[in-house]
Amino acid sequence: MAKKINALKARQHLGQLLEDVCYQNEQYVIERAGKPMAAVVPVWQLEERAKRRERLFATVDDIRQKNKRVTPQIIEREVAEAVKAVRAQAQRNNA
Repeated sequence: MAKKINALKARQHLGQLLEDVCYQNEQYVIERAGKPMAAVVPVWQLEERAKRRERLFATVDDIRQKNKRVTPQIIEREVAEAVKAVRAQAQRNNA
């Protein structure tokens, strides 16, 4: 869970904030006038997020390539059928 800190306090204690983030894997949300403005997270978390994003877009591109000859109507119908099946299974599991 990210800790909230106001911008003035973040400025005044930047060195300690950076140490907490780097060595303790803390996360901070910096607020101004109570509004979240930015986040400070460990670099490894930012890098992992970028890698996950790249993998997601590669998967999406792969799926698009494999389905480039399929019409949007067929895809929408199959997605609707899959959603219906998952919801039906969830209802059976909750009953």
